[in-house]
Amino acid sequence: MEDLYRLCYEDIQLKPTAILLGLVLVSLHLAAWFQQDAVRAFLPKFPRHREIGIGLLLAGTAWSYWLVCYMDLGEFYAVEKFVKFALPLSFALLVYHAPEFLAVRATGILLMLLAGPVLQAAFLEAPFTRLLLPIIAYVWIIVGMFWVGMPYLMRDWIDWIIAKDHPKRWSYACGIGAGYGLLMILCAATWQV
Repeated sequence: MEDLYRLCYEDIQLKPTAILLGLVLVSLHLAAWFQQDAVRAFLPKFPRHREIGIGLLLAGTAWSYWLVCYMDLGEFYAVEKFVKFALPLSFALLVYHAPEFLAVRATGILLMLLAGPVLQAAFLEAPFTRLLLPIIAYVWIIVGMFWVGMPYLMRDWIDWIIAKDHPKRWSYACGIGAGYGLLMILCAATWQV
């Protein structure tokens, strides 16, 4: 597991990260566009989907626990045992006491955790187009904080995107996401890294 930590947070490379992230963005947005009836029917149910919320929160808790186990905590090393105890406890408390919009909060947590390796991959790299990675990472961080603190925003954004009186919003959202992923892949393919 320590090798996995080193691979994801210390030795992570810019080019493969950008290509992988670009492929994921293109795949997800094209799938959302081609399967739009199914996706548009599922999205309004997602924010209050308890089972998915518990699964995503469990993944976020496990990821956070893994980070605490292997990262250099520096001055915060003294609280490592407390954090290791508090993470599973906070998982149980959130599931029990904050069941509303659990999937949204868990998605926000995962977005903030995912931003770490993406930012690390682009840190102090030469090509200017590397900024495509930090841009999306900071968007994830900001959106993630809002979804954790104000989870009803996801519900409102979903309603806005799938509004029947504005059918082109869905196509625009899918196109922008897929286009950003494609731009990331094309830029990464030209990087001499």
